[in-house]
Amino acid sequence: MTFKAIIVSDLHLGTRDSKCHEFLDFLEAHPTDLLVLNGDIIDGWALNRGSKWRKRHTKVISRILKVSNTTKVIWVRGNHDEFLGEFIGSHFGNISIVEDFTLSLHRHIEGDTWEKDKYLIFHGDVIDVFITKYKWLAKIGSIGYDLALRLNTLYNKWRQWVGLPYQSISQKIKQGVKAATSYINDFETAAMRMAAKRGCQGAICGHIHQPADLRTPKGHYLNSGDWVENMTALLITQEDEIRLCHWANHKGSEGAKRAKPRKG
Repeated sequence: MTFKAIIVSDLHLGTRDSKCHEFLDFLEAHPTDLLVLNGDIIDGWALNRGSKWRKRHTKVISRILKVSNTTKVIWVRGNHDEFLGEFIGSHFGNISIVEDFTLSLHRHIEGDTWEKDKYLIFHGDVIDVFITKYKWLAKIGSIGYDLALRLNTLYNKWRQWVGLPYQSISQKIKQGVKAATSYINDFETAAMRMAAKRGCQGAICGHIHQPADLRTPKGHYLNSGDWVENMTALLITQEDEIRLCHWANHKGSEGAKRAKPRKG
């Protein structure tokens, strides 16, 4: 099955916790006419702090370039790959660098009646007050997040050893801490408000590493999640059906986990 579009975000290539091998398996299993990279694909912040670029990160970029030979690729600037800012509007073969863009999809109402909804696709940092007004605080938070991911890796190695499935510590914290829940809710509201201002009925973001598919009174809010903790993506079929894919729950991914680890 070839999808009409696939939207992914927050790969954070350049960090040790980026799920490169899993993402490569996902791309191989999901051919598409349009691949949308919705920001934070390369983590420039981490690289500036001294994080090492590894062979597996190069493999992902190489695969994206290979995919672009036959597939249109749209790369949306994120805050961690803000170095793309000077290339906004540029085209490199089938790869376009943009700040945001709109995607029109048909929605079935009843019988033979269909409506066309427009979705504003943007990374999400432009509605994050910590990024727009307190960037220095966001960078400090990014360091703390890296430490949490280290603990998460150790914790899940133990879970794998005792035969338990993968579980994200930070996701549990986000779900249990009132301030984090409030931040996510505010983000969703701000995303829908921005989409409405642009004449769109839906918003598709990344940025907060919180996959979502929510129908709200103000429209359709979606978040592609990330490839550091959740391994999620948005799949759009040729019939304009939107699916939120959790690759960690896919039996192909589980098989990949049991296979011998690749080098790099």
